Amino acid sequence: MMHRKPSAKIASIGVTQTQLAVEAKLGWLFREQPTEDYGIDAHAEVVDAERVRGRLLALQIKSGSSWFKEQGQGGWWFRPDAEHVEYWTNHSLPVVVVLYHPGRERCYWQLVNRETLIETSRGGWKLLVPEAQVLNEEARAKLSRAAEGDPYTLRIRELQLARPWMRMLVSGTRLVIDIEEWVNKTSGRGAITLGVDSEDGNDPEQLVSWTVYLGLSSYAEVVPKLFAWANVSLHEETYDNAEYDDYPYERDDWGVLHPYMNSSGEVDFYRLELTLNDLGRAFLLVDEFATEGPRQLTL
Repeated sequence: MMHRKPSAKIASIGVTQTQLAVEAKLGWLFREQPTEDYGIDAHAEVVDAERVRGRLLALQIKSGSSWFKEQGQGGWWFRPDAEHVEYWTNHSLPVVVVLYHPGRERCYWQLVNRETLIETSRGGWKLLVPEAQVLNEEARAKLSRAAEGDPYTLRIRELQLARPWMRMLVSGTRLVIDIEEWVNKTSGRGAITLGVDSEDGNDPEQLVSWTVYLGLSSYAEVVPKLFAWANVSLHEETYDNAEYDDYPYERDDWGVLHPYMNSSGEVDFYRLELTLNDLGRAFLLVDEFATEGPRQLTL
């Protein structure tokens, strides 16, 4: 019989508590990262006055009392290895270390940068996580400033974050977007889920999900901006099985978007399909060159 390790349970609780703090205390979006992203457990996306604006933070989450054993002045010392320090300081997003204390049921945080990292006499690194920096409403302003960036940098970051999904499309994986829209909410509340359609008749396998508040903006306007690297079209199989008389749609123009199903007059459901567009293909070429291309001459 397989038994779950206590450390795995504690780690899972830490991620859950961090998600709760980000969503309930900060009022932001939280999404776990694919496991291939070394040293980053999740992303937090800033929501400003119920508007998602593409400002993100990368989170490294550590959970358990062992991370609080080494006291520092006003906090605790966190000692990352050199590989993680190099990775974090060269990351496309600002990186935040989050320590979850199970006894206190609190998350504490610190930004990772050249100002907060301290090199030790033996060539290692340490980072002071202040006791005063609890992941709650009081952290919102400082973390929001840390997530700021110029529009050019933000657009490149978004493409870098979407790289695993672009590669999935190149490999032949079929990606779909499921949308649930609470039609009676003036905030435009809804949920967007990206998933894999295995074409076996089952529901798509969920990859990541976001809760959104679009206000008066329509999904037909917002979705192409969220997935700028892909063409968006109706998922044909889903709409072929819809009740046309109740949910008409324009097959050649999903900008006139209608749900394929409604639940109790409260929630509309949509399913769209992604295919890689010219921007996505061009980014993957540039990304491959930047990652593996020949070294440039220095003149």
